[in-house]
Amino acid sequence: MSETPDHLPRDLTVYLIARFALVAAVAVVLSLVGVPLLVSLLIGLVVGLPLGLLLLRGLNQRVTAGLAKRNESRARARAQLRSQLRGETSADDSAA
Repeated sequence: MSETPDHLPRDLTVYLIARFALVAAVAVVLSLVGVPLLVSLLIGLVVGLPLGLLLLRGLNQRVTAGLAKRNESRARARAQLRSQLRGETSADDSAA
C-alpha cells in the first residue's frame, strides 16, 4: 500500500469538487436566465458531464493514472498472497 501515490486523494477531491462546481455554474447561469431551479440543475448535470470531460481532461488523466497504479499494486499483492496460500514460492522469494 506504500506504492499508492500521495497525490491521488488530493487529485480525486479536486476533480470531484471541480465537477460539482461546473454543474453549479451551469445551473446558476440557467437560473439567471429564468429557467426554474430544478430544471436548471438537471440540465447542469446533463451538460456538466461532457463539459467536465473536456475542461478537466488533465485532472481526469492524473486521477485515472493514480487509480490504475493503485489497482496494479493491489493486484500484485493479491497474486502474491494467493501464491503463498497455495504454498508456492514467488519469484522474489526464490531470488533471495
